[in-house]
Amino acid sequence: MGCSGCSSASGGCSSNGGCSSGSCNRMDVYDWLADIPFADDISSCKVVEVSFNHGSRKDFFKNTLSQHFSKGELVSVEGVNGFDVGSVNLSGELVRLQMKKYKVDENNPEMKKILRKANENDIARMKESKAKEKGALIRSRAIARQLNLEMKISEVEIQADGKKATFFYIADGRVDFRELIKLYASEFRVKVEMRQIGARQEAAKIGGIGSSGRELCSSTWLSDFKSVNTSVARYQNLSINQTKLSGQCGRLKCCLNFELDTYLDALQHFPTDADTLEVAKGRAVLVKKDIFKNLMWYTLPDSNKQYPLTIESVKKIKAQNREGIRPEELETTEVSSRKPREVEPEYADLVGQISLKSLERTTRRRKDKERSKQQAQSGGNKPNQIAKPERDQKNQQRAASQKSHPNNKHGNRYQQNKQGNSNKHNSGSKPGDTKKS
Repeated sequence: MGCSGCSSASGGCSSNGGCSSGSCNRMDVYDWLADIPFADDISSCKVVEVSFNHGSRKDFFKNTLSQHFSKGELVSVEGVNGFDVGSVNLSGELVRLQMKKYKVDENNPEMKKILRKANENDIARMKESKAKEKGALIRSRAIARQLNLEMKISEVEIQADGKKATFFYIADGRVDFRELIKLYASEFRVKVEMRQIGARQEAAKIGGIGSSGRELCSSTWLSDFKSVNTSVARYQNLSINQTKLSGQCGRLKCCLNFELDTYLDALQHFPTDADTLEVAKGRAVLVKKDIFKNLMWYTLPDSNKQYPLTIESVKKIKAQNREGIRPEELETTEVSSRKPREVEPEYADLVGQISLKSLERTTRRRKDKERSKQQAQSGGNKPNQIAKPERDQKNQQRAASQKSHPNNKHGNRYQQNKQGNSNKHNSGSKPGDTKKS
């Protein structure tokens, strides 16, 4: 999945955040203030948001240069004892909103700066460093396994100049990796930084396809990971099935929080003290709430059947229970499992009806015309050649017609010639002899 038609020098599609492939820059932000000019250049934002490693990590840098950097450009920024190369993700007034969201001070003196626009030498060194990351990941996992450490190295990010490497790992508890850092420093000859991340952050860095058929939300647009517990599934009347509710990270899906506010708003109209209802047959226990049909389902003891009740019926029975009255039965309502039938619109037949028989008759006629045309063309190419059976049949018909008419001159002449020839053959005369009368 990538921009195969991308031709920009920065490796991005330069679509101003509208790229739908997701591989140019993950966690991208659409700059909806990019085309709005600002007259006051002094009060404009001098901070630029730069993304690294295809958007898996972002940071803010001061733009002390008088040069304007547009989205997608590669810039060289200050790193640890060197420089790093990243892609400009946001610039302009929208950066202030992002800094306010992450609680970053714009006037922080410790904020790193942009050095220059990345040149060919910087880009070449960055590519060399990125080519070493896969081998470093395999080797780092092997070293951690040798030390029997309960941790997993999920990603290795090497700085563009190759002087620093950041190892992202996952661990359930506290890990003593002092010996591990020494081995990493001697093995890779870089400054080592260990950074612990969660399971959702790992899924965001690796990426993948979710059960919805789309890319993971954590790797495309979701940056703020909120806690998800089983009560969210209970509010939405979902069965507590860990296999279906868990994502690729092994935790509950983040999308369970997306519709939670809608369910909470709809549940405000339901009575909160109606978990049980007292009736003559016993105590009815609440099973589930259907916010789409405004129904509450109850079950009675010693019965597997569920009874749907409207909100008004539940409130009525609850008021009777407060007065000490137990109704005989639950006032259930009918629930139609089928969808309402759609009314088909009536269309006026302006063209007219066409039956299948008329279509077949037209097709048969067209085929007969084509067949006769082909026969005519084949007969027209060779007019002198007639099939022998047809010629014999025509001669026989002509002879029969001549015999049937005795007054026909041609028929009498044919008979006389035939008799004369037979007499000649019987007399044994030669062809040259003549008979005198």
